[in-house]
Amino acid sequence: MQLRFCSVLFFTFSFLFSQDKYPKDVFAKPLDIPIVLAGTFGELRSNHFHAGIDIKTQRRQGLPVYSIADGTVTRIKISHWGYGKALYIAHPNGFTSVYAHLQKFSPEIEAYIKKQQYRKRSYEIEVFPDYGELQVDKKALIAYSGNTGGSSGPHLHFEIRSSVTEKPTNPLLYGYQVRDATNPTLIGLFGYPLSEDAQINQTANKVQINFTKQNDGSFLADKVTASGSIGFGFNGFDRQDMAANKNGVYSVKQTVNGKVHSEYDFETFSFRETRYINTLIDYAHFGKFRQRIQKCFKDENNKLDIYKSLYLDGKVLVKEGFNYNVEIEIADIENNTIKVIIPVEGKKESLRREKEIPKTDHFILANKPNTFDLGGAKVYFPIGTFYQDLFIDLKKGKDTIQIHNETVAVHRNFTISFDASKFQKSEQKQFFIARIDDKGNLRYNKTYKRENTFTTRTRALGTYSVAKDTIAPVIKPKNFKPKEWLSNYRYLSLKITDDLSGINNYSAYLNGEWILMEYEPKTNTITYNFDDKIANQTKCDLIVVVVDNVGNSTTFEQTFFRK
Repeated sequence: MQLRFCSVLFFTFSFLFSQDKYPKDVFAKPLDIPIVLAGTFGELRSNHFHAGIDIKTQRRQGLPVYSIADGTVTRIKISHWGYGKALYIAHPNGFTSVYAHLQKFSPEIEAYIKKQQYRKRSYEIEVFPDYGELQVDKKALIAYSGNTGGSSGPHLHFEIRSSVTEKPTNPLLYGYQVRDATNPTLIGLFGYPLSEDAQINQTANKVQINFTKQNDGSFLADKVTASGSIGFGFNGFDRQDMAANKNGVYSVKQTVNGKVHSEYDFETFSFRETRYINTLIDYAHFGKFRQRIQKCFKDENNKLDIYKSLYLDGKVLVKEGFNYNVEIEIADIENNTIKVIIPVEGKKESLRREKEIPKTDHFILANKPNTFDLGGAKVYFPIGTFYQDLFIDLKKGKDTIQIHNETVAVHRNFTISFDASKFQKSEQKQFFIARIDDKGNLRYNKTYKRENTFTTRTRALGTYSVAKDTIAPVIKPKNFKPKEWLSNYRYLSLKITDDLSGINNYSAYLNGEWILMEYEPKTNTITYNFDDKIANQTKCDLIVVVVDNVGNSTTFEQTFFRK
């Protein structure tokens, strides 16, 4: 009797826990408009999974943003890129909500953060208010939506995280409604021979598999012949009903003859593992075609914890004379699902194409450090730079070094060092290490200088050189002229640009007092808001100093008047 009572108690507790894991109807909406998504949780991005949902703001900025529940502000971060202006609110039920790419904060929070910015004399800032210092109520105004940071258009990036582990979870699990009766879209299907003796359709290399849509809505692939250990992958996307955006799917399940071989979804993930996205996708394909193929099998170097089920790491062991029915189900969070059926015949045939392994003069063991001297430059790859052993292409040009190409994923920073002894000491400060992009443009890499050595740390493979920047930044006023009366102006705006190494820092002074200029690098604009009330004199002398990444500086001085 006691055992039965304990069992019932345990079942009840487990049921309640599962119900409370993602509480429904507890959180309010962060915006007072229908939720239409420009991006989904877990969506595949460059080197990371998307940690929230991107809510469309009707192509506008300045929409009121509300706290989804009672709580306290625990973090405010403002940066030129990334999340731009971001706000973090901890709630009593153990969750933290995150709001990013904001235009500005509510008056109380704006006054708080500006006080900190003026104290530190910096636009970019990160502060952690004392718990309870900035309390907010459910549905209270906390900010206005914007387009700051790395945003490519007006929207609200919204997250719900665990306050304890800081792991983000899919916000749509908390009862938010998004109109979605649209199935995911399948673009391509691929097969991978994985073992040394494996083959698919008489090749030891990746193959694209044709498929056709059936009357019941499923997709039937052309039969493939194979042997050995093989795997499958697909590329596709999902759409919601009220948006044309190609968003990420929610879940993937692969079965072989009815047995689940792999299953994963984007319920949650850890920030510390997010870069392992490069093992979930076919990175070589992405580097060449900018298309992300999601693997239904797990590589040995894949450390992701998103898998719900794995058998043989999602690989299919094909034996001669046997037939296999592989099914891949791709679904969105509303369980709109497409099914792909792949008939596989176990058959070992003569190869028409042997395994293609590009070989070079240099080979890297991923679990050991590797150093290469290219004459005038050195490259150091620490342990774990790459996910697997590989041949790497290293070449020295007249003034450049080439470090392989973008078809290989890099997990950790590696180091590039150039011998700078050929440059005069007096001019060394004007040089920097640059990455040369596909269009031939020079991209500044943070350069450390010690004696006659220039060093940079990076995760980007490609072509590098040492470049010289002798041209100072340019400063131009955007909305005012010399000695103009600006009594009715709400803000001052200037454009700052640099032709090569890029802007490193800037500062502005009004009648000798430091003023806060908000920098928007996407438009090369710095802006001062007169609400800060530093301009309290009729005659205003403005000084703006802009410094590029090698120390070239420009000073702009202008006088205006204001009542």
